[in-house]
Amino acid sequence: MSRSIVVSKFGGTSMGDLASMQRSAAISMERGSSVVVVSATSGTTDKLIETAKSASTGNMEECGKLVFAIKERHLGLLKQTGNDSQTLTQLESYFTELELLVQNLSLLKELTPRAYDHILSLGERMSSLIFRDVLAQALPSKKVTLLDARTVIKTDSNFGKATPLIDVISQEAAKRLDLSGDHLYVTQGFIGSDLQNNTTILGRGGSDYSAALFAEGISANTLEIWTDVAGVATTDPRLCPKARIIPELSYSEAGEMAQYGAKILHPATIAPAVRKSIPVFVGSSFEKDLPGTWIRTSVDLRPAVRAITKRGSQALLTITTPTMYNAYGFMSELFEVFGRHRVSVDCVTTSEISVAVTVENATLENEKFIRDLEKVGNIHIEAGYSLISLIGNELTQKSRLAKIIFNTIDDVNIRMMSLGASQYNFNFLVREDDSKVVIQNLHRALIEEV
Repeated sequence: MSRSIVVSKFGGTSMGDLASMQRSAAISMERGSSVVVVSATSGTTDKLIETAKSASTGNMEECGKLVFAIKERHLGLLKQTGNDSQTLTQLESYFTELELLVQNLSLLKELTPRAYDHILSLGERMSSLIFRDVLAQALPSKKVTLLDARTVIKTDSNFGKATPLIDVISQEAAKRLDLSGDHLYVTQGFIGSDLQNNTTILGRGGSDYSAALFAEGISANTLEIWTDVAGVATTDPRLCPKARIIPELSYSEAGEMAQYGAKILHPATIAPAVRKSIPVFVGSSFEKDLPGTWIRTSVDLRPAVRAITKRGSQALLTITTPTMYNAYGFMSELFEVFGRHRVSVDCVTTSEISVAVTVENATLENEKFIRDLEKVGNIHIEAGYSLISLIGNELTQKSRLAKIIFNTIDDVNIRMMSLGASQYNFNFLVREDDSKVVIQNLHRALIEEV
């Protein structure tokens, strides 16, 4: 009987202290994990970002404080695990690497994307090193090996948000991982390297994506995402106390939820699992015996509205040009600008002479992008919105759905709507200040009372 291959990913809170690491190790043992992918310890990536920015402005006093805090935290964790001398030597080499990078940035007064990625990679490299020791203590019968994710997760050279090279990842995984015996690999989420071996990152929240890429690369039987909540909820429990955990989701539902703001999943996570039909489990490392959420190709129960998500900090860009009237080529010219600047669009609506799109507020800081858009047409910018999405099944076929929605939130101005491009979502844009009450009212009408 062949061994079941399980890839387990543990987030920052699951790496937060020794007790959390030991719980995660116990879960790895119980679930028979083959590959364990870990995030940086909670808060470390934020400190590394601050360090990089402070170094590039020459603020060495602030850098010193941040680097000291990072070193103290990880040395404290290692001391609690038993202070293995080889691990200590390796950890100190990471500290030296960080200090050299900081010195170089302070001299150059420039934070290049390549240097930024390299600095941020150190968080996962430190946490995985320590967690390897914790796992080895919990599983003395296993050969616990620290695997540098950069040798497997190969990407392009788009520093800051690199694109994985799927075929190369599969080839490297086949070469570097022995899944036939008692090996257990501990590796890093979030990071990879390009074909010139420069360190890259997959973007914030990319550890889930890394785990999915590993699962796809080794054709795993199961992908597990362990976090600090007990599964995927019908909406954000911080916004709606009556949110409840969803026992199972289809890939399509989960993909839409991730894309439109569900914090529990990185938007890219589902795609590798779909390509290999790998079931995904989402559970809490703090309450491991709760049922959690399973994400599969198909599910038995398919309600009209499964969940309600929110993407905050949204801006609405309206691009207008009279030359669009009865003309062709405008849309391709417009979206060529978005593609060139790698700007993601969530929703689009069009009229005879204008196109309205929603983007993240941070996009407005890209002055070159805005200037290039202005070459295509006149731009009107509105900020301060949230994109609310109803995620479900066959939404375009539900005749009473729109009536329920509009009756439920009839006192709220809906700035934009999008329905029809997918059977799985219905999106509308509202003011950020209205978003909480909108979600609570819709959750009550479409989920709690159904």
